[in-house]
Amino acid sequence: MNKKILLEKLKKLEEKYELNGQNLEAYLDGLYEADFLNYWDYIHLDTLLSLQKKRSSLPDEEIFIVFHQITELYFRLILLELGQICRSEYPDNSVLEDKLSRINRYFRILIHSFPVMSQGMDPEQFMQFRLALMPASGFQSVQFRHIEFMCTDIENLLNIDMRPSLKNASMDKKMEALYWRFGSKDLSTGRKTLTLTRFEQKYDSELRACADRYRLCNLRAKFIGNEKFAGLPQHIRNLFRELDENINLGWRKVHLQSAGRYLKKQDSALEATGGTNWQKYLPPGFQQIIFFPEVWSAEERENWGRLTPEYPAEKFST
Repeated sequence: MNKKILLEKLKKLEEKYELNGQNLEAYLDGLYEADFLNYWDYIHLDTLLSLQKKRSSLPDEEIFIVFHQITELYFRLILLELGQICRSEYPDNSVLEDKLSRINRYFRILIHSFPVMSQGMDPEQFMQFRLALMPASGFQSVQFRHIEFMCTDIENLLNIDMRPSLKNASMDKKMEALYWRFGSKDLSTGRKTLTLTRFEQKYDSELRACADRYRLCNLRAKFIGNEKFAGLPQHIRNLFRELDENINLGWRKVHLQSAGRYLKKQDSALEATGGTNWQKYLPPGFQQIIFFPEVWSAEERENWGRLTPEYPAEKFST
């Protein structure tokens, strides 16, 4: 290495550490003693591969676990991008385009990869090991609820039948009327399932804080529901449309198709592992969850979830 360049780098390091009251020489001694970083140590590979704890002896259960863990890691990437947009000053259009494109890419990957689980497990094995999972359910993904609050106003996440009456209601009443609470009622009694009550006990306060935090700076409030919308170029408006479509049509429909494959039996349907009413909870046309209503025409909103009945994986290729 060029000695002059090396001395310049050491000088910059010395200035950096002095600003923080630190002794560069001590840090250099520590660097000399430190071991080289290995790939498997950096990503904690041994720990990662030890996190698949099956509840049965059936091999395909591991597919089910791994796919859900992968999904949650992608949700973490999505939240990372959403957080940078929502918590920062208004980014310029190039930054906004980059972030929205990343989020859409992650969701396209998730949708495109769903057949790994929906078509990649032996149905008989699934019907056996699913009984060992109760009352756990993918419904309990708190990261997905964070994504919803960071994307849109809580009013767009309410049970569709209650939206008009709750327009000026308190945040507490709106939190009680979130659409997913109504999809987690026991099919036979109408009462809250154990899946929902456990989820509420663990995450209600966290979700309330999230709703409050992003009430004025979620994606819709920040870019769509105000004067800034008029200044957005069409290609960025299309990215908001794509995000709405990916999350609220594509992602929900591949879940619905998977549930239909494994839980539908001739003229009847089995309960999901959490007892959730998946036939009413998953169909986009039933819930009418639209994050950015302003980017859709009245006809598109009216026919939400019905204009595109099938979501083949090819549509969401990366």
